[in-house]
Order: sequence, then C-alpha cells, then structure tokens
Amino acid sequence: MHHKPTITQEKKLTRMTESPLPGLIFSLAVPTIVSMLISALYNMADTYFVGLIGNASATGAIGVVFPLMSLMQAIAFMFGHGSGNHMSRSLGAGDVDDAEKYASTGFFSALGAGVLLMVIGLVWTDPIVRLLGATETIAPYARDYARYLMPGTPFMIAGFVLNNQLRFQGSAFYGMIGITTGTILNILLDPIFIFVLDMQVAGAAIATSIGQAVSFAVLLLMTSRAGNIPIKPRRFCLNAETAKEIFRGGVPSLARQGLASLATICLNVAAGGFGDAAVAAMSIVSRIMQICNSAIIGFGQGFQPVCGFNFGAGLYRRVREAFWFCVKLSAVVLCVIAVIAMIFAPQIVALFIKDNPDVREIGAVALRMQCVTMPLFAFVIMANMMLQTIGYAGRATLVASARQGLFLIPSVFLLSHFFGLTGLELSQAVSDLLSFVLSVPITLGVLKQFQQDR
Repeated sequence: MHHKPTITQEKKLTRMTESPLPGLIFSLAVPTIVSMLISALYNMADTYFVGLIGNASATGAIGVVFPLMSLMQAIAFMFGHGSGNHMSRSLGAGDVDDAEKYASTGFFSALGAGVLLMVIGLVWTDPIVRLLGATETIAPYARDYARYLMPGTPFMIAGFVLNNQLRFQGSAFYGMIGITTGTILNILLDPIFIFVLDMQVAGAAIATSIGQAVSFAVLLLMTSRAGNIPIKPRRFCLNAETAKEIFRGGVPSLARQGLASLATICLNVAAGGFGDAAVAAMSIVSRIMQICNSAIIGFGQGFQPVCGFNFGAGLYRRVREAFWFCVKLSAVVLCVIAVIAMIFAPQIVALFIKDNPDVREIGAVALRMQCVTMPLFAFVIMANMMLQTIGYAGRATLVASARQGLFLIPSVFLLSHFFGLTGLELSQAVSDLLSFVLSVPITLGVLKQFQQDR
C-alpha cells in the first residue's frame, strides 16, 4: 500500500526544495546545534560534578567509561543515520510508505541492540572497564559508574535513533525538545545523587540513566506530532534489503563513533602510563573538544535533511550550494572558538577539576594544541555528512574513519612513544591535519559529478 504525502508533508517537501538555503539551513541547524550541545552536556555534567569531589581517580573513571557511551552512540547513529538518510531521500521523492517502513525498522532494531548491550555490560562489568583502560586506582570508580549506567542503554540508543529520524524529516525542533528534557533532568539530579545522597560516581550514572529514559519517552511522543513519521510495530520489516540499506547509510556513523570509542580507549591506555593526572586531563580535554565540535556537528546535521531532500529530488545545485555555505560559516565559527579556547585554556580546564595543578597543566597544553587545527574540522565533518546522506557509503566511511581511526590511534602510540607526554597531547592535532588532507580530494571529486542539474 502506497501512502500519499499529507498536506503537512507536502508543505515540508516544498520548503526543503524551494526555500532560500541560508534561512532554511539555520532554521534546521539551530535545534540540532542545541541538541548536540545538550547531548554533550550529558557527559560534561557528570565530569563537572564528579570533578567537584576533587579525586583525580574518580574524574578519570568518567573518561574511562566514556568509550562505552561512544559505542552506544555509534550503534544508535548507525541505525538512526542509516534509516534517517533513507527516509529523507524517500520523503524527497514523495514515498511516505517507504519512509514509515524504515523508521520502524531502524527504531526496533536499535532497541533490540540496546537490550543486548545492556546485558553484556551488566554481566561483564569488571573486565570491560579493565579493557577500557582503567588503572588499579580508577577501576573501582569505573565499575560503579558503568554498572549503574547500563540499565539506561536501551533508552539511550533508541532515543538517539528517534532524534536522528526526526532531524532527517526536517523536524529537528521536536528532537531538541526530547533531548533537552532529559538533559535538564540529568543536570538537576547529578548533585542530588552525588552529594546529597552521597552516592558519588554511582550517583552520576543513575542521574544519566534516568535522564536518558525520560528523553526516550518524550522523543517517542514527538514522532506522532506535526506530520512526523510515527513508529508502528506492524511496519517493522528487517530483511536483507532493509538491513543492507540501513547498514549502507549508517556504517559511516558506526565507523566514526566506533573508532572514536576505540581511540579514546587507546588514549586512556597511553595516558595511564603517565599517571592518573594524565588520564583525568585528557578526559577533560576530550569533553571540552566534544562541546566545541558538537556545535559544528549540529550545524552539519541541519544541512543533512536539506542535502537528502534535494538530492532525492535531483536538485544537485542546491546540494553544492548548501555544502559550501556550511563549510565557510563553520570554519569561521571554529576559528573564533579556537582563539578563545587557546587564550583561556588553563581556566577552562580548571572548571572541571578541583585543586589539582598537574591535571590543569597537562590539560591546558593538550587543549591549546588541539585548537591549532580545530578550524579544519569544518570541512571534514561537512564532507562526511554530505557523502553519507547522498549514499556514497564507501567514501563517507573512509572520511569518517580517518580522524578517529586511521590517524588518531597510530598518532597516540607513536607520538607518545617518541615524544612522551608532549606527543600524547599533540596526537589529536596531527590526526585532524591528516584527515583534512585526505578528505579534500575525495570530496571535490564527488562535487564535480554534480555539475549537471535540472
């Protein structure tokens, strides 16, 4: 049965393919930027409040478990971006029935994966935190944090899928409502569980899990509002065709987030050789950079539905124009952020650790080094998002893998081996530069294919 687009959906298609690009992208990007910044605040809030305890091992534990949360996001983004990319192209072509099928299939597949990951995490908590790079002094705190984080895993993964599906439909505002609600609750609960109830690191994890569950409930409600594609169990259809399409559209995200998780583990292991202060410092800098990058990723995610709808409609000139607009504006914004972060690096790091000069000193150097190459991230992330959205899975996966996998993991071990702690602090900047050099020819080659437009 083929459903015709509703009046609301037809208006959305017209808006996405005919509205002036700057205003359209901004209207979609602002909610996604807010959502990304707020998502980053989930981890940032835990790092901040646990840092007030003044224990470097406790702060390091949040960093050690962070790759596990990155893995959850990798799974969520694979299903969310894989189904969402296809949904935006289907809606651009006017095929609502196909969009419904991929929405429900992506959602329920992710929910099942979340339950499986939760069970694995609860059964093998201790070996998992050891594998993630916990030292003997960090391990007890990491176990407590991971144990109470795992029950929220299905909600976190399925919630991120819903948020991405809403975004790819051009309904980022509704996704923002769901993400914001859970995050505000998490921030409010953190000091209560950590300090008032004296649950310390475990309290931070409980607050996060509760926040994720509330976000999930609100996001599920949003799918039935304002012409959005609803989640229907009867539309679930996991077969070879849908699995291949979701995997094809989502594997760049899986590669990017999965390798980010692996890279963070490598960073923790390498930093562990320089003591808990180094682990805590690199953990804090990772959170700070996540906040900076989240704004640009959010802007790029505002570009993705514009890219998907117009590519599906054959309007390739609009795809090119939207891409370059986003690259130029993002680069300017990142330059400003980099200058500010470089000037105030010690003060920024000090916000996240109480009375620990070693952590502040290591963190400030690492942050300043990363600021040098930060503007290059604008081109890399927009290139990855365009290639992924238009279905160029192989090239998108290569670009997505470069920054956190192909270059960062070897950089961490090689530079720390030859240059010690300074090499470790320099590794992310080297990776950013090399990934930019790789992505430029790949992306320009694809853009040249879009010279013909109707």
